[in-house]
Amino acid sequence: MFRSSAEAVTPAASKYLQQLCKHFAHKVTCEWTPETGRVDFPFGDCRMTAEGDRLTIACESAEDEGLKRMQAVIDVHLEKFAWREELKLTWQTAAQQLA
Repeated sequence: MFRSSAEAVTPAASKYLQQLCKHFAHKVTCEWTPETGRVDFPFGDCRMTAEGDRLTIACESAEDEGLKRMQAVIDVHLEKFAWREELKLTWQTAAQQLA
């Protein structure tokens, strides 16, 4: 299993979590509250949490390509939704997180 995660510090963490989930729900299965979200992409699963000003996104896929695709999809959409803040995610793989 391939895993990665990223964090963004923004006063709109909950807003972006909900916006991402609502958008993805048009094509894939999603569940969300203002604090947590789950997106089931065909190529992997994504979990999001919003705590105060921190948005945390964790992705998991059976294949490395699926993980990279999920990261790219999330990056493009978050950058579009958060254009005023110019948010950019820095993804860390599970191996990087252990180091």
